[in-house]
Amino acid sequence: MGTLALDSPKVELWQYGSTDELQIAIRAVYKQILGNAHLMESERLNSAESQLCDRSITVREFVRVVAKSEIYRARFFESSAPYRFVELNFKHLLGRAPQDQTEISEHIRRCIEDGYDAEIDSYIDSVEYQTAFGDNIVPYFRGNNSQTGQKQVAYNRIFQLVRGAAESSSNNKNSQLVYAVATNSASKISAPASGGSTEKRFKIVVQGSKFDCPRRRSNSEYIVSGSKMTPQIQRINRSGGKIVSITEIA
Repeated sequence: MGTLALDSPKVELWQYGSTDELQIAIRAVYKQILGNAHLMESERLNSAESQLCDRSITVREFVRVVAKSEIYRARFFESSAPYRFVELNFKHLLGRAPQDQTEISEHIRRCIEDGYDAEIDSYIDSVEYQTAFGDNIVPYFRGNNSQTGQKQVAYNRIFQLVRGAAESSSNNKNSQLVYAVATNSASKISAPASGGSTEKRFKIVVQGSKFDCPRRRSNSEYIVSGSKMTPQIQRINRSGGKIVSITEIA
């Protein structure tokens, strides 16, 4: 068996790129941001594509449009648990795996408190994105190479998120890294598992007002399965609670 590698070439669109180069960049953005999913012709974002072609927007702004589109939202936000959604945002928009629990919790809280658009903007407007991709490079998988300022565990973790050229992010709705990130341990590089698996459970620690005593604040814990996490987080948000941490439990 050959060495496991990531097929994610660097695509850069120059100011005076040809029509063919424009189409290569557009296809590369769709492939990277939508997680290698099949895109029907009717789903293409024609207006944004035209803006990119006449240079009204940059590759970076085209990436933003795709990540904020109903296509992305439906495939990765509405149909995935919060942990998985954040994992995929790191994978699609920064080309790496999340480093630690702090990163995960920060993005989950931002999504809950500030909304979907703010969560997407936080990656694309980051110094990291600007340094790695700038305005004209399509995001690509960087975790298979050592990155300045990044932890070495990211090398293994990116392989948990990217399982080969034919892999699609839409195929798996469950988190791939929640245990490794929560325990600050390296992920084992292995072939995709076969057969069924037991659904993971998570402990959500919440700081907020007690329902029967609004002036008194305390921490509460909720134990939920991965499939029930999103509704539980929505209930917490509606009640005014603030999520302190989310960890996997045995």
